[in-house]
Amino acid sequence: MPKASHPSSRPFHHPQPEVPLYCGEVSLEALTRRFGTPLYVYSADQIVERLQMFKDALAGRDSLVCYAVKANSALAILKLLANRGAGFDIVSGGELERVLAAAPEAAERVVFSGVGKTAEEIDRALQAGILAFNVESEAELQLLAKHAAKLKRVARFALRVNPDVFAETHPYISTGLREHKFGIDIRQAAALYEGAAGNRWLEPHGVSVHIGSQIRSAEPFGAALDRVYKLVKQLAKKGIAIHSIDAGGGLGIDYHAGKSDPAARVREYAAAVDKALAGFEGKLLLEPGRFLVAQAGALVTRVLNVKQNGRKTFVIVDAAMNDLIRPALYQAHHEIVPVRPREGRQKTVDVVGPVCESGDFFARDRKLAPIEAGDLIALLDAGAYGMAQASNYNTRVRPAEVLVEGKKARLIRRRETIADLLAPEIL
Repeated sequence: MPKASHPSSRPFHHPQPEVPLYCGEVSLEALTRRFGTPLYVYSADQIVERLQMFKDALAGRDSLVCYAVKANSALAILKLLANRGAGFDIVSGGELERVLAAAPEAAERVVFSGVGKTAEEIDRALQAGILAFNVESEAELQLLAKHAAKLKRVARFALRVNPDVFAETHPYISTGLREHKFGIDIRQAAALYEGAAGNRWLEPHGVSVHIGSQIRSAEPFGAALDRVYKLVKQLAKKGIAIHSIDAGGGLGIDYHAGKSDPAARVREYAAAVDKALAGFEGKLLLEPGRFLVAQAGALVTRVLNVKQNGRKTFVIVDAAMNDLIRPALYQAHHEIVPVRPREGRQKTVDVVGPVCESGDFFARDRKLAPIEAGDLIALLDAGAYGMAQASNYNTRVRPAEVLVEGKKARLIRRRETIADLLAPEIL
């Protein structure tokens, strides 16, 4: 099969008419014959391409892209990004262990975010020598100081300030308003920095902000960073030098069909950041997650049967809400495409899984080409918050994961077995 050209927004495509769906240069049909279904498939080439978009757009600024591990924590993906100079944004001790397992040399490029860090997690991160802690409360700053002194290690920190900037997104993933659990009121931050400046075990290294996820406009990012930079200049007047600004993540993608230009979106984002931080000469940290991996991934599932209930047609597949919970949790939209399309008129159907919940659905009242039992379909844009949020509900094993790079595909996580699920339990 000759190398196919395809838009950078999604790597899943039909190279030629009458040819089944491919990821890059690898057939999804062939992958399911090798690894079964449900199956997560990721494009390494697109993940690398998306990382490079940020590097290109910010080429004139000292910056570090810290991938948000929570989006997809597969060790192979972490290693792929680490090998290309990425840092990592973590929100738990478990995510730190994943980074250390995949790329121990990347510890110095890790920022530790999260509203509820434990003492044990702080100790481990201090011992690992991470870049910085994004501190979310005065109590956490005191805990960090205590444990840094105990271990005799200087803790670099940034206060995660809450700029009270509204970002139009799902309420579950909006984080920049005062009523949210995240961050410190930006009006209180200066006093906390002043208090920490006299502690020999604390280094006020940066200021951090994160206003939410799946944000489609660059304007809220610019507004938030404008307020952050005012704080940085206020601190400088008090003799507190800030060496980095962490702009967080949250840049959104287009989950619907249609052409999009992700590189243009990154350039627009970078322009808003540059404008807000004009004159700042320290390091800029970014924490993209979804934007790097979401459209690089798909969940491939097989149709078990097609069922008619009154006026409703249900396409029942072997994947379920435990494999991809976003539609049930957020009412999120994922494009659904047949791996091998059939001729015929579209029909309105619900695509559902076998879990014993009415909320176990991937699409409701969706117009799709004809589908029959045994067909394969792909749920697109599933590379972020898919496998990362998967569970074993209904005692279902989680899917296998495959990473495609050029003409090669390799298994990066085997399918779980029932023995795996039962192993921790005691009769």
